[in-house]
Amino acid sequence: MSSYRLGSLLAGLALFASFASLASAQSQLKLIPIPREVHATGDQRLTHGVRIVCASPCSAEDQFAADDLAATLQARGIAAAAAAGFPIELTRLSTHPDTKFSDEMKAEGYTISTTSTSMTVVGATAEGVFYGAQTVKQLIDGNGDRAVLHAANIRDWPAMKYRGLDDDMSRGPITTLEFQKKLMRTLAAYKVNIYSPYFEHTQQYASNPLMAPPGSVTASEAAELVAYARLYHITIIPEQEAFGHLHHNLAWEQYQTLAETPHGAVLAPGQPGSIALITQMFTELAALYPGPFLHIGADETVDLGLGQTKTDVDARGLAPVYLDFLQKIVTALKPLNRKLLFWGDIAQDSPDLLKDLPQSFKDSTIAVAWVYNPEARGYDRFLTPFTNAGFETWVAPSVNNFRKVYPNNNNALANIQRFTADGQRLGSTGQLNTIWNDDGEGLFNQDWYGILFGAAAAWQKGESSTLDFEDSYAQVFHGDSTGDLNEAQKEMMLAHSVLKDQAKEGDGTNSIFWLDPMSKDGLRIGAQVLPYAHELRLHAERALTLIAQARAAAPAPPAVSNGPKVYDPADSYPTAPTTLRETAAIDALELGARRMDFIGLKFQLAEEIAEGYQRAYAMQNTKDKKQRMDVSRELSDINGVNGRIQDYIDAYSLLRDLYEQAWYRSNRAYALRPVLEHYDYAVGIWEARSERVRSAQRQWSDTHTLPPAADLGIPPPAPAPAK
Repeated sequence: MSSYRLGSLLAGLALFASFASLASAQSQLKLIPIPREVHATGDQRLTHGVRIVCASPCSAEDQFAADDLAATLQARGIAAAAAAGFPIELTRLSTHPDTKFSDEMKAEGYTISTTSTSMTVVGATAEGVFYGAQTVKQLIDGNGDRAVLHAANIRDWPAMKYRGLDDDMSRGPITTLEFQKKLMRTLAAYKVNIYSPYFEHTQQYASNPLMAPPGSVTASEAAELVAYARLYHITIIPEQEAFGHLHHNLAWEQYQTLAETPHGAVLAPGQPGSIALITQMFTELAALYPGPFLHIGADETVDLGLGQTKTDVDARGLAPVYLDFLQKIVTALKPLNRKLLFWGDIAQDSPDLLKDLPQSFKDSTIAVAWVYNPEARGYDRFLTPFTNAGFETWVAPSVNNFRKVYPNNNNALANIQRFTADGQRLGSTGQLNTIWNDDGEGLFNQDWYGILFGAAAAWQKGESSTLDFEDSYAQVFHGDSTGDLNEAQKEMMLAHSVLKDQAKEGDGTNSIFWLDPMSKDGLRIGAQVLPYAHELRLHAERALTLIAQARAAAPAPPAVSNGPKVYDPADSYPTAPTTLRETAAIDALELGARRMDFIGLKFQLAEEIAEGYQRAYAMQNTKDKKQRMDVSRELSDINGVNGRIQDYIDAYSLLRDLYEQAWYRSNRAYALRPVLEHYDYAVGIWEARSERVRSAQRQWSDTHTLPPAADLGIPPPAPAPAK
């Protein structure tokens, strides 16, 4: 072979190796959201940390972005102001012109350029610089002097102008102010710029002192959160229900004349006092939350036409009465000079009436279409009634946490992905992902998976990849290099699928968790679940094993080289320090897996109790000494020290304690007691059963007879499945 051909071959191999190395490096990048354009250029070890520079002239906002980046890295033991550190410069487009910066990037976009000696983040605005710095956080893996910068060249900007989270603060849990501040930091890290706390009766109003119970959100807390969120480029949009969902308010006697039905949930449109009350609340609300938007709710007005407005609704129809009152609300709040969001579920069914509404009403409002489950036919029909009528629209998917032991992320990811993509295609300017705590048991730290995917879907153009997200979540959010926490999330999704797709009994709901397996409904549902309980439990237990493996693989955190590391005592269980991040969310995942496992276990235990007692009862007349011992053993297996009934008591008691600990990591004490009482009630059921079986054990000891199973509340075993 000639030297020329050999040289060409070697050059080609080198080029191929370089492309392979680049492809490998790019495939290893784990980023949420994924930037529009990203080209990995290799890895840079940060043995000496980094040196963060805010280029002159450095605005206060850009300095905040630099300080925020430094604080995040320092918390991971990475020196952020070391003289010998790798330079990371934050700068403005006006100072550092970049021909790659297009006009559509200027509002919130950024570029990142990396060489072997430095990284430069460029934004045209404070938001752009800040979001570029958030991406830098994710480009750095590891902790301390083991940290690695995944160098890359990036161009990035959002697909949707408004990227938000609607947070239910009225169905039980109310997060603490300190947790809300953490929430602002975390949402901003994933480029979310809207936070909307949902209020029915839990925002305190000086003008309506009866409405909010003790422990609700105060005016001073609202003002403090608004100021804090502003630092992170987050606008707070308070949602105060202004039509329906007002049962707690309308339970007060002084407001009875305004209720559509006695102690109902809907304001009567025909009552002048209804508009006066709304105006009073929103005037005060606008002073507390000075952003450009307010959210008036107006969804699920189920009482409308059943009481005071029945005659009007019967004469004109539900939609005209509803839309007339909505117009009156908007007119009354016009002096506040805010754009008003409203839920679209009622109005969407009257597309012709929407077209005929005054242009001034359309210009003053944003229709928020909400759908919380996957839709095989897509989501156009929830949006086009508004887009065809000339309304601005947002989409509202859900993290699918409501009434579940852990969010069903099968539903959440599919719903968020497609709804957001359809909204982008139809011109929606915003996404408002939602959390709902319908039965009061929601734990915020269980919702991060859906929250982060929502952030990704709103920022990224088109249909965001669920597979890419599932492969990146644990590394980005938790700093888990093993991938085990990603797999644990998938196991929980599989567990939900077992209940929904195989047992055909919903999914992992709280109702099935609380269901007494020996009740009438419990026997019926247990017959459906029991054949799949083994598979259900294996998925839940696999999740628990993966969580333990991820924890065990994470080394202790390194010493901080420039300042002490501050640990938040509310962030995790009191376990050994770990380099895993967001450990409260890991604990909440573990709690969800334990509750999911118990759903399968309790139906298995109930069947074993029924079968065991049937065997004991059948042998009660025996004279055989061994069989008499077998009767005592069967009864002990049901109600002994390690008996099945004790298993129920132990499980509910442990889960109660873990739940209470998890609650206080995000929430105030308000509304916790009803949930704990539910655990106590469940334990009481099994304590009572234990006493009844103990009486039967004494009867056996005294007379060698047993009462029928029905006398003890023990059902017969399930019939064998047909072959």
